[in-house]
Amino acid sequence: MSKIQSNLGKTPTDSALVELNHICKFYGEENNIVKALDNVSLTINSGEFLSILGPSGSGKSTLMNMLGCLDKPTSGEYLLDNYDVSSMTSHQLAKIRNHKIGFVFQSFNLLEYATALDNVALPLVYRGVKTKERREKAADLLAQVGLADRIHHKPNQLSGGQKQRVAIARALVNDPQIILADEPTGALDSKSGAEIEALFNDLHKQGRTLIVVTHDVSLAQRTPRIITIKDGSIISDKMTGYQPPVVTTE
Repeated sequence: MSKIQSNLGKTPTDSALVELNHICKFYGEENNIVKALDNVSLTINSGEFLSILGPSGSGKSTLMNMLGCLDKPTSGEYLLDNYDVSSMTSHQLAKIRNHKIGFVFQSFNLLEYATALDNVALPLVYRGVKTKERREKAADLLAQVGLADRIHHKPNQLSGGQKQRVAIARALVNDPQIILADEPTGALDSKSGAEIEALFNDLHKQGRTLIVVTHDVSLAQRTPRIITIKDGSIISDKMTGYQPPVVTTE
């Protein structure tokens, strides 16, 4: 692989929040090695909104797991907020995830027996936040995502779009540096999907760093930057020039 190809996606700056340097992730042994990620270098700056685009089997899920500190590379370096997370223990990575990364999943991953309020507050339990404080923060975030009147509803009482809003509020509750969303509109109808996209645009305007992992080209085109991955390598990294529509009220 040429030097130019291996450095696709990497533009170091002083505001870099994420830096992947020649990351490889291999599975298997000897003659049966699968290169899930092959010499991936990538920089993401604080406050960016981007998508990682690729079909099934492209390596995008492995890259998402790497960015989310859910997996460790076979080789290479991952700097997150100047911390070398590629050399951390599982316990240290769990702390990083809890403090620096908020996850949003296609399947929502909500506790079915818990209310929206308790689902959002759950990450604060692991940080030892007192009950009153965590419930107040959870209620505030649910209000911010338009669910002030649904805080005591359980998931089976919510629509798909409402469940994803709960999941986004939960992702925000620890005030993470990165929101990492895996196919966030994949299980939603077009109207609910558009509402979630609008919410992401609002979060971007607030200065949040958002990474959307998707196979949906049209969704990716509605983010300012698209990183395309194929066969474990970044093959394209481009700015789209996308600007979210301005919502006016009369």
